[in-house]
Amino acid sequence: MSVAVVTLTAALITVFALLAAAGAGKLARLDGASYPAALKQAATAFTATLTLAAAITAALAAMAS
Repeated sequence: MSVAVVTLTAALITVFALLAAAGAGKLARLDGASYPAALKQAATAFTATLTLAAAITAALAAMAS
């Protein structure tokens, strides 16, 4: 895989993680959570998205080799 493809894929995954975090934070605020609680939920969503992307990448790399 070329460096450009890897870099663009990493950027796309980061954007998706940020969108998931923003959505989780907004939904938490709409549900009546305080700002610190909403930030904690957004951080959890961001981390979970990145972890899922890493797990999928590892599984695909294992299947490819």
